[in-house]
Amino acid sequence: MSTGASAPIRRSFNRALFVILCAGVLLNTALVALLPLHGPLGPVLALFPVNVLIYLGAGVLAWHYRPSNRMGALILLTGVWMLLGGLGNTDVAALAALGTIAGSMPLAGFVHLLLAFPAGRVRGAVARATVIAAYVTSLLLQVPRYLFAPDVAAPGLMIADVPAFEQWGGGVQEFVGFLVLTSTLIVLADRLRRSTAVERRVLVPLYGYGIVALVVLLFASRILGPVLGWAPTDVAALQLLVFCGVPIAFALGTLRGGVARTGELEELGVWLGEVGSVKPAIGAALARTLGDPTLEVWFWVPAREGYVDTEGVEVTSERQQAHRVVETVELDGRRIGAISCDIALMAEPGLVRTAGRVVAIALDRERLIAELLASSRALQSSRERLVEVADRERRRIAQDLHDGLQAQLVLLALEAQQIAHIGADEETVRERATELRKGIDAAASGLREVVYSVMPAALSQRGLSAAAEDLVDRVPVPTTLDLNVADNECSPVVESTAYFVVAEALANAIKHSRAGAIAVQLGRDGDVLHVEVRDNGDGGARVGRGFGLTGMVERVEALGGTVHIESPDGSGTTVRAEIPCGL
Repeated sequence: MSTGASAPIRRSFNRALFVILCAGVLLNTALVALLPLHGPLGPVLALFPVNVLIYLGAGVLAWHYRPSNRMGALILLTGVWMLLGGLGNTDVAALAALGTIAGSMPLAGFVHLLLAFPAGRVRGAVARATVIAAYVTSLLLQVPRYLFAPDVAAPGLMIADVPAFEQWGGGVQEFVGFLVLTSTLIVLADRLRRSTAVERRVLVPLYGYGIVALVVLLFASRILGPVLGWAPTDVAALQLLVFCGVPIAFALGTLRGGVARTGELEELGVWLGEVGSVKPAIGAALARTLGDPTLEVWFWVPAREGYVDTEGVEVTSERQQAHRVVETVELDGRRIGAISCDIALMAEPGLVRTAGRVVAIALDRERLIAELLASSRALQSSRERLVEVADRERRRIAQDLHDGLQAQLVLLALEAQQIAHIGADEETVRERATELRKGIDAAASGLREVVYSVMPAALSQRGLSAAAEDLVDRVPVPTTLDLNVADNECSPVVESTAYFVVAEALANAIKHSRAGAIAVQLGRDGDVLHVEVRDNGDGGARVGRGFGLTGMVERVEALGGTVHIESPDGSGTTVRAEIPCGL
């Protein structure tokens, strides 16, 4: 789940966490009000509400970001035990009695946290027995301490003043507590032995702190007091300070550790199973899961033989930086996308591959959406460029007619008017009439050139083959033509597009590439018309440098075809176009 998800189940969960947070703050405020903080023990007692507040914040935070992980709930539960333990120091008899009964429960909660990390579930018979023994030790074996000895905080709990029973019960509790500690050490050592190197980077610091904290909590009063002469208040302050670090350590381990990342993959299953039309973006879900806010999801587009991002924008080579790793995602043997992330932030890079497999189906679905967006954007861009090409072509024709043919015709009209009014001899009139006729012929030739540039007569009257032959004949460079397509074999729009490809490729070879020889091939293979123009010029032709090649590519792609241009510098240019004929 994502913190920004608006699915109903997520909103309800967030509301529940908010209620827990508010209730915890209110109860902690009540604890602060009830504790005698102005007395000599005030600084030590103040550590109880501090602990409760830390446990509350760490538990809510861990549970919010890891909803399917129970560590957050266990941290909150241990905070409840700490709250109850703090009540034992109040002046309210009933609350003090409750606090006395639950005074050792934080220790049981601590053992539970250690053995339940990282998923919040206690696994293994020995571990479960150890946790049960910890709660029995803290709750049941605590009974003789307040039933058979006077307790200043809760005197109403004592049923008989039998010091022997109290000492016997205390001895049993300490012995069982030692067995719980030993069993905990054995379980944790075995887990470290079976863990991977990546897992140990998280487990060793956490387990090390946990074991030291357990020893301090269980035996500090037995060692620091008699041996080092510490006062009981000093020992209690140390124990409470050590306990403050417990929720922080476990919350950080749950949120950041590589072991937590393995458990966090379960969150992807929760994300995939969310009900509702609104879900967090798959990129955001993966970024949170793998702990890399810079993570990007790319989708493979077979037609382009490249990736696009979630917005349908083509992924360039510049975006694949050296410090990033790109993990390909496949589904049923098909490449459907990739996950790009910062390898420096990956505690275990193999988790990227695992996460990709978990979300492969969802990734394929979003790939189709991104491909549709890309196609829609490309279609819109293609339409805009086609309109631009058409407008530019119309402007060129209008400019040619205005600056060339129209001006020429005006001059010819003036010449004709002058011939009609001059009083020259017959020979002079004949010469000027001859010049006028030549001017009219030139104007007619110019008009034919304009018409030919718009739509060659051979193409409209006879077809593609005849038009291609006519075009090649006009080329001032030695050019060969290989025709394997009959006239009118394809629709007029296909033939005119193929003709435009040949014309533009020839123009590029003559004007820009300085070619010495050109070869043109036209042929049909099934429902596809193949056009190829090769020259031995300078090369270096690129789409986007001018309007000619760009307009050619746009016209072909508008019909569902493809254009490939190979033009290495100094090695000539080859233009290949494939245009569907079934139009």
